[in-house]
Amino acid sequence: MKEEIMKIKFGAVAALAAAIGISTLIQAAPVQADSIHIAGDTTTYYTLSNHYGISMDKIMDANPDIPASNIYPGLRLSIPGILKTQNVAAAEPSAKESTGVSLLSVEPQSNTVQAWGKEYSYGKVLQVKATAYSSAASENGKWGAVDYFGNPLKLGTIAVDPSVIPLGTQVLVTGYSHPGLPKQAFLATATDMGSAIKGNRIDIFIPGSQSFVSDFGFQYVQLYVIE
Repeated sequence: MKEEIMKIKFGAVAALAAAIGISTLIQAAPVQADSIHIAGDTTTYYTLSNHYGISMDKIMDANPDIPASNIYPGLRLSIPGILKTQNVAAAEPSAKESTGVSLLSVEPQSNTVQAWGKEYSYGKVLQVKATAYSSAASENGKWGAVDYFGNPLKLGTIAVDPSVIPLGTQVLVTGYSHPGLPKQAFLATATDMGSAIKGNRIDIFIPGSQSFVSDFGFQYVQLYVIE
């Protein structure tokens, strides 16, 4: 919703497989088409390549909006093609991740919040109304799928009103629900703006088709402003 005109919704995307919990021993059968892998603390394109027996280039091609430097716990990555039949016994993701135990903990007394095993100090907490946008041309105007600084849009990009959240501010986003975002929380940086994003509003970039992203709708989310 970077433009004042409401987005045109079209297309359909469905997740084809559940995330693979690798902390237990799994007998994996061949799987057709793409599967989804939920990143752990040590996930890289290299570890995914070794684990699935698929070249790094193919995995990176299946995730064009996720640069190697932007893989973090909870991120959903597409694994292309037919997965090998194999016994898997690896250390990541953690047991917490695969069992769905809450990975978000807030300590108001010390102004710290823990997410995915990492602790962050925050200066303030904001409740804002959130929408989501895709890389579609109709949502990004003449400049295309780039943020205010000309960088390609990626998971972790948010558009803000700079009078409320200055550009460059890093926040931990919580309280949302969408399959294209990490569960419970993710780190984002305010690097974009939009004519319709005024006041206590943010617009979250989510990779995928317009119809997939539009399922986000309007949600009230909580931001922990990282110091």
